[in-house]
Amino acid sequence: VRFFAKEDSQSNGFCWACEKGNFRCSMARTPESALECFLEKHHDLVIIDHRHSRHFDAEALCRNCHINLWVLTCVLFLRPDREEASVMPLINAGFNRRYVENANMMACYNELLQLEHGEVRAQFKLRAGNAIFTALEQSQEAIEITSEDQVIQYVNPAYESIMGYQQGELIGKEIMEVPKSEKNKPDLLETINSCIRKGKEWQGIYYAKKKNGDSIQQNVKITPVIGQGGIFFSPDIQSSKHKDRRKGSLDVRSTTSRGSDGSSQRRHSSMARIHSMTIEAPITKVINIINAAQESSPMPVAEALDRVLEILRTTELYSPQFGTKDEDPHTNDLVGGLMTVSSRLSGNEYILATKQPHHIPSHLTTPLSLNDIPPRIAETMENEESWDFDIVNLEAATMRRPLTYLGMKIFSRFGVCEFLNCPEATLRSWLQVIEANYHSSNSYHNSSHAADVLHATAYFLCKERVKQSLDPIDEVAALIAATVHDVDHPGRTNSFLCNAGSELAILYNDTAVLESHHAALAFQITTRDDKCNIFKNIERNEYRTLRQAIIDMVLATEMTKHFEHVNKFVNSINKPLAESVKSILTSPENRILVKRMLIKCADISNPCRPQELCIEWAGRISEEYFAQTDEEKRQGLPVVMPVFDRNTCSIPKSQISFIDYFITDMFDAWDAFADLPNLMQHLDNNFKYWKGLDERKLHSLRPPPE
Repeated sequence: VRFFAKEDSQSNGFCWACEKGNFRCSMARTPESALECFLEKHHDLVIIDHRHSRHFDAEALCRNCHINLWVLTCVLFLRPDREEASVMPLINAGFNRRYVENANMMACYNELLQLEHGEVRAQFKLRAGNAIFTALEQSQEAIEITSEDQVIQYVNPAYESIMGYQQGELIGKEIMEVPKSEKNKPDLLETINSCIRKGKEWQGIYYAKKKNGDSIQQNVKITPVIGQGGIFFSPDIQSSKHKDRRKGSLDVRSTTSRGSDGSSQRRHSSMARIHSMTIEAPITKVINIINAAQESSPMPVAEALDRVLEILRTTELYSPQFGTKDEDPHTNDLVGGLMTVSSRLSGNEYILATKQPHHIPSHLTTPLSLNDIPPRIAETMENEESWDFDIVNLEAATMRRPLTYLGMKIFSRFGVCEFLNCPEATLRSWLQVIEANYHSSNSYHNSSHAADVLHATAYFLCKERVKQSLDPIDEVAALIAATVHDVDHPGRTNSFLCNAGSELAILYNDTAVLESHHAALAFQITTRDDKCNIFKNIERNEYRTLRQAIIDMVLATEMTKHFEHVNKFVNSINKPLAESVKSILTSPENRILVKRMLIKCADISNPCRPQELCIEWAGRISEEYFAQTDEEKRQGLPVVMPVFDRNTCSIPKSQISFIDYFITDMFDAWDAFADLPNLMQHLDNNFKYWKGLDERKLHSLRPPPE
């Protein structure tokens, strides 16, 4: 409310400032109307113009406002010649601030902003504190608060009623003076004391003694609020004489041992503040729960929990530990090459791999529509909805451009253009430019692999359980992520790029180097040219959601977090579903886990393909690893995967290790979710095939001709 005796430039300045700041305000011309207006609406800020009037008492008006609202921000408006007047009468009357005449609109606006973010918000907090105090007074739960030096500061009426004490009998007394029940276990107080010293909450059964000597069983929750002047308790009380559940209180400091100099309290206050933070990592909560359980556990259980805590405090919670290199060199090398970035040091200086700036082809061939696809290519795509679809045939038919053609058909089947409000010509241009940025010189990570992953993704999206879990925007995100997930892959692993000091490794700080590059480049390619910008016509918020989902799925293909993704999927989705918790599929967090698992399985589904395709992809990835080992030796870099030496490598052994270590558990979990018996049959057949070759001591992809 603003009380201005008359309208002038100063009054108008504050009017404009209120409009600019979106403040709701009222104007009054007399002290009576100002007070009436305030009493009706209870404004948070009152400005009183005292420049011209000698006929009203500003201090009295301010006091009247404060009587009707216990805390208020008031501003007295003065002429410049009164600036030096004493402020004490104003403070005594309840004014918080004074403003010397200045009609500049920005000065008025800045004044209002300072008031809002300073005094007004502070008053909101004070009012909230008063509301909390009122709630404590009205609560039916018995509550007791003590200071850090064990002096009782407050008990609410419910406590008085239940425990039989009057407030005056307790406040100011040390809690040790209040009688305790003998029914508690001898070591209970020390257990609680130990927990509180660590700054952690304690919850359990405690017996309190009423004033008349009766014991009350309490289900106590003790919350330390060290550093804030007190400790707060919220115990459930169950009387030994009555069956109704009632509330009681126990002071935390009654269970703590006091050091002669209070040093124990000071020593633990910092840790207590950390443990009472409102933002806490889940792993910290788990560790705190285990710590609390240890306090009252038998020795064998406590020792077992010690081992659990030791494991939980390590950083690689989801990475299985395996034996020495001699036990399984193939597994060790696969893990070293796919799941770590710091490799074996060779003693040589790393070579900075220079890389030419990426160029998008300036001229694209005229895109064809689905109706114009050559008959031979259309024929190879007739069974693209089947898991046994042969991507290698399509690769040959399209002259190593399968991604554009298969992408057009799959995206059309899923209605991607309609969802994105995108012309088919734009989608065709986009697919072409994405495919042009895959390296056809790579034996494995080329556009045929991208088309294969897109096909697997589309196949999984048609499974009933997957359809129940995902929204249309998730399906579109999955198809786009599959298409771009390896764009501009150089045919070398992250470890190689980090060891070589490549520009990409430097750009992404040796962390998820390739996956970060694939996601970033995909959006650069898409958005820099309207001719291929498939996102151009979607609403901004929808674009942000779609973009985030695509990035998350591409980053999920990085193998360092393989076991984390699989374990979270099993624990958060498979296990609840096994217990018939159907609602688990509707959780946004779990939809993310489903999408990550979907693209991970699509990305490394080669061992689950028909045998000839499985053998083809095994040969291609082996060749790419051989080429990397050759280059590492040539440049004097650490050899990331020594078993992938083209002269000595056993391809069957490498495939067996890959299936054992990465594939089996993941596809078991995915099959349990999506129901994929044909894939699991292929996986079984392929594993037996590689085992058969290995038992014959063969290192090749196929047995020798008869």
